Amino acid sequence: MRLKQLEISNDGLLQVDIMELPENCVIVLSDGIAKFSELPAHAKTKIVTYQGKVKRVEFDEGEEF
Repeated sequence: MRLKQLEISNDGLLQVDIMELPENCVIVLSDGIAKFSELPAHAKTKIVTYQGKVKRVEFDEGEEF
């Protein structure tokens, strides 16, 4: 899986050390869950929702010719 879990404390706080994350990434929060993923060099990244919650994250990668 490309998405990696981020820890949310019992107090509901999300603490992220940006020095440990990839230079270009996306953080997605939904329904008390936080995940992140590095963004590909050439791609479309689509966040699909259903009833106000994240259902899936889709990556459509390509390559420059």
